[in-house]
Amino acid sequence: MDKDQLLRGRRSVLRLAACLGGAAVVGGLFAGEPNPSGRTAPGPAAAPPGRAAGPRPAAWPPRASSYRLQPMTAYPPVSLRPAVPPVRRRPFRKVRATDRTMVLTFDDGPDQRYTPGILAALREHGVQAMFFVCGEMATHHGDLLREMADDGHVIGNHTWSHPLVPALAPSRIREELGRTSDVVAKAVGAAPLWYRAPYGAWNRHSFEIGAELGMEPLAWTLDTLDWTTPGTRTIVRRVLEGAAPGVVVLSHDAGGNRSQSVAALRKYLPKLLEEGYRITVPRR
Repeated sequence: MDKDQLLRGRRSVLRLAACLGGAAVVGGLFAGEPNPSGRTAPGPAAAPPGRAAGPRPAAWPPRASSYRLQPMTAYPPVSLRPAVPPVRRRPFRKVRATDRTMVLTFDDGPDQRYTPGILAALREHGVQAMFFVCGEMATHHGDLLREMADDGHVIGNHTWSHPLVPALAPSRIREELGRTSDVVAKAVGAAPLWYRAPYGAWNRHSFEIGAELGMEPLAWTLDTLDWTTPGTRTIVRRVLEGAAPGVVVLSHDAGGNRSQSVAALRKYLPKLLEEGYRITVPRR
């Protein structure tokens, strides 16, 4: 055999060894992966009769070491947090609209007596609204929060106990907003992205703390004054006369007898839709 043939033979052996080694590495990487076919993967072939199966480790199968049982810590799971909004000096009062878009909002709930009727009316016409909930109400009505979320409504934060915010210390403001956000997050899996100060009374601390909690402040354009129970026809008239692109309507689904608010919604909502208004919710 000449020298060239010897070198070619050695190279062939090395290539074969490299291929076998690569196959072993790939098999190790995929060991323990789920089998998409659902069938059990075949085990190693049994040795033919009369032939030794070869040496085996002392313990079979080998025991996992304590090191292998430890979780990997080099690459922790990525934690994605929504961007903190800027600190506002005043709340939003309208939404940007180039068409006949309006937003309906309901405060102080949820209330088992009136919120279901409002949800049913909105569902009948296939529109979404915003519900600014109080924590002390929401904590007892997680089912209604989930119904709101399932129907595509936006759940906002209206503090825990509906206090006059400027009269509170910053620690109390944080508690009022934080506790309510926690209740909403526990019920629907996401904390509110919007908040509204009771009585429309904001201050610098509420803007700062709201932003820290990831929320934007939203007020209103049109107050129906339904909390004064002026009568269903009066509420309907106020909404229809005040309708305009970008208007945010304030109504209530709790905090007193809100049967007029429910009845009014059933009357003015179809009329707004007939007039070409698109009832929607702001997105972030």
